[in-house]
Amino acid sequence: MKMSKFVKGGLAVVMAASLAACGNSSTGSASASGSADGGKKYVLGGSGPLTGDAAVYGLAVEHGAQIAVDEINAKGGKTQFDLVFEDDEADGEKATSAFNTLMDKGMQVSLLTTTSGAGQTVAPLYQQENIFAITPSGSSPAIIYQDADNESGPYGNVFQMCFTDPNQGKASADYLAEHADLGSKIAVIYRNDDNYSNGLYTKFKAEAAAKGLNIVDEEAFQDGTTDFSVYVQKAQAAGADIVFLPIYYQPASQILKAAKDAGYAPTFFGCDGMDGILTLKGFDTSLAEGLYMLTPFAADATDEKTSSFVKKYKEAYDDTPNQFAADAYDAVYAIAQALDASDVTPDSSTDDITAALEEQFTSMTFDGITGTSVTWNKNGEVSKDPKAIVIKDGAYVSAE
Repeated sequence: MKMSKFVKGGLAVVMAASLAACGNSSTGSASASGSADGGKKYVLGGSGPLTGDAAVYGLAVEHGAQIAVDEINAKGGKTQFDLVFEDDEADGEKATSAFNTLMDKGMQVSLLTTTSGAGQTVAPLYQQENIFAITPSGSSPAIIYQDADNESGPYGNVFQMCFTDPNQGKASADYLAEHADLGSKIAVIYRNDDNYSNGLYTKFKAEAAAKGLNIVDEEAFQDGTTDFSVYVQKAQAAGADIVFLPIYYQPASQILKAAKDAGYAPTFFGCDGMDGILTLKGFDTSLAEGLYMLTPFAADATDEKTSSFVKKYKEAYDDTPNQFAADAYDAVYAIAQALDASDVTPDSSTDDITAALEEQFTSMTFDGITGTSVTWNKNGEVSKDPKAIVIKDGAYVSAE
């Protein structure tokens, strides 16, 4: 087993917390484990928030990945997996502890982390240990690049399954330019101390200018803000009939409530961080009626792959899968496709497995439920088309 070079302080506590968090967590072994047919399985690691405010994201990733693993293992083919998923509470320090736990359990390939901040913290560790990782949902460029300005280049072994933040910002502006019926005056409310929100806002603003969109108001808030009434009032006073929210769903829910209280009913438009707002505890889902968002996945799609996944997810977890679950499902299948096409086995060194996966990912085309003809460049960035969905009658449906 390849041991981590990092201190494993408080490991027992982290393991215990992860075991308590979810029945499917922390179930791997310390090396490539045996499969039902007598062969060995790759140890597939990953971490995400299974507890805390962002648990809706981490649990979705773990559940989506587990369905893919179960399907792949049931086929009895060349590639089989043991999924080992740890709780990192969307925290960088805890993500480092989770990484060390995963290394102790023999991780050979990884889903990295669910959230961008945690992913940015542990990406250097994955590079140092040379473990191939593809994050289903960490969208910040800082996950795949070694510095904020990309001057040091990509890590090389860290990839993304989801859109990067800048690409989402550009795609949002492009969508609004193509759908002028949604409105003509745009207000933006974003969080300026968050990499995710800032990345989306910056690219959206640049593309909006290029497309001739009219941004009439820009409001920035910081972590811990609870009263959004002033921001809403300024957007309303500016006459904005579209409010772009490049933020996560928790503050978005408060903005929607403030807009309702003010009698303000513009078209609200968000990105993938908005996914999960319908399951937010205590939230009046009627406030999200008519909310648009860009996402690579729509649960109401009728193609066979999506329908099968949604059915299995609902049966297993009594919930409708969001895009985080779908991206995790696709990430596992993409890894499997790459391993099937390579010469490595679970007995191969992690260096050989990583080299094989890097070669396959930068040359293959993948068809999944979050996109068809999906490709990756050498930097680890994914290329696929976003979809627009809108909330109608308390459910996500295609906007097209």
